[in-house]
Amino acid sequence: MIRTSLACVLLAISAAPVVAADPPTYWRDVRPILRKHCTVCHSERKLSEVELSAGLALDKPELVRKNPKVLAPGKPDESLLATLLASKDKKRAMPLDAAPLPEADIATIRKWIAAGAPDGAVPKEADTGAAAVGPAKVRKLDVTFATRAVLPKAAGLPGPLDVTLQVGPLPPVAAVAFSPDGKRLAVGVYGRVTVWDLEAAKPAKFLTNVLGAVNDLKFSPDGSLLAVSGGQPSARGDLRLFDTKDWKLVHSLGGHLDTVSGVAFSPDGAKLASASFDKTVRLWDVKTGTVLHTFGGHSDSVYAVAFGPGGEWYATASKDRTGRLVDAATGKGRLTFSGMEQEVLAVAVRSDGQVVTSGFETQVSWWDPKTAERLRRTGGPGTASHELAFNAKGTLLAIAGGDGTVRLADAKAGTPGKPLAVGSAVFAVALDADGKRVATGAADGTVKLWDAADARLLATLWSGTGDNWLSLTPEGYAAGAEATLAATVWRAGGKPVADAQLLAPLLAPAAVAKATAGQKVPDPVWK
Repeated sequence: MIRTSLACVLLAISAAPVVAADPPTYWRDVRPILRKHCTVCHSERKLSEVELSAGLALDKPELVRKNPKVLAPGKPDESLLATLLASKDKKRAMPLDAAPLPEADIATIRKWIAAGAPDGAVPKEADTGAAAVGPAKVRKLDVTFATRAVLPKAAGLPGPLDVTLQVGPLPPVAAVAFSPDGKRLAVGVYGRVTVWDLEAAKPAKFLTNVLGAVNDLKFSPDGSLLAVSGGQPSARGDLRLFDTKDWKLVHSLGGHLDTVSGVAFSPDGAKLASASFDKTVRLWDVKTGTVLHTFGGHSDSVYAVAFGPGGEWYATASKDRTGRLVDAATGKGRLTFSGMEQEVLAVAVRSDGQVVTSGFETQVSWWDPKTAERLRRTGGPGTASHELAFNAKGTLLAIAGGDGTVRLADAKAGTPGKPLAVGSAVFAVALDADGKRVATGAADGTVKLWDAADARLLATLWSGTGDNWLSLTPEGYAAGAEATLAATVWRAGGKPVADAQLLAPLLAPAAVAKATAGQKVPDPVWK
């Protein structure tokens, strides 16, 4: 009886009609794959950045269909979207300089193309800009920049002036770098680099053809190149070299399989070292853009890298709680800086070869580069040390603290000076060549310039989308883009200041430029 019943069941199953599975659709199946691996470069907002997007957008189905070579519905073998994902040619394979997509994802895209590339139902949360869905509404928050300026008593508005812009929340500033001559300052946030002309206190260039987060910036020793590092976490690293004369892209250095966290030029500018979350350091030939070696001696993410004064070696800082000293000629590790119980986030090398490291153990460790012996420990911030920086002359050390301060120390003895009260967790710090000015980048999205000698704030710098920018001194002097200044709201003691005559002495770009150049400026005078 059991065998007979089983046979009947099997017969019924075999006689039942086969129902074909729904084919993949763009919105349900393909878009999540493209968003994870492709649209950080190939999106509508990046179309104008041809060096990054190649003029291709994949974040809307109608944009994918614009080029019949990219998508030929019904013909996956004739669609570049499918063939390049499976290409064995590393120079053509997509995603470029990254691990290939999982076979299941490639199969889904091929099935979608074979089925005619149907759109499918548009999810309500999709930001397509289509009329049916409606444009995304982004709420902007007030960001207030304080000054110590006080209007004359006759104005009847007591209290210090501040400036408010509806531009928040601001992305954290993760990287700052002075040019060797101190005339420019490069600032990195997510998807954007602003190069400030410090002699004019305004941006000289906005670079948006970068991939994802900007984690580090370095000018070459002669100032002719700017290295920009970043990328997509757990996907691919991004490392680009720009010519500082015309800001054209010189090299896009691919190969890191995770975000590039730090970069360093050799003293002669001929080589570039890049540290990555993929646990490696790569050494590049700057002229040719080729890899000279890959150091894989760390067991976890590498956060930072710095060259020795002669360029024969470089030092690293890693999540594996060590630093390494690596031979630049062979790519082999020479020494290990060990004994830390927490992650090492930062490393710097003084002009005479002295190596310093710090991190979640906030004290600064000073190491002998010949023996890896720890010579001493000196004080650091209250929480994590995110970056260490010496000035070119090796006289001053700056320590960026997660406690909202920057500690300045004598570079020889390590004795601390007066801390800079930045006010928000500091992720980036840089010193000009003479050690007279300090630049800080913080979690609040602003850059601040300081006088190193007396810990005095010189100016606050901000730049945003649409080429908006503002530079402001603590004395109350302001300069900015026309659209930015038109949108600013000045307040005194919390009350709006609408009288243009009262504000006129403050709109003084020349005074701001003096401040960003490191000069003292007098308090404003009202007549």
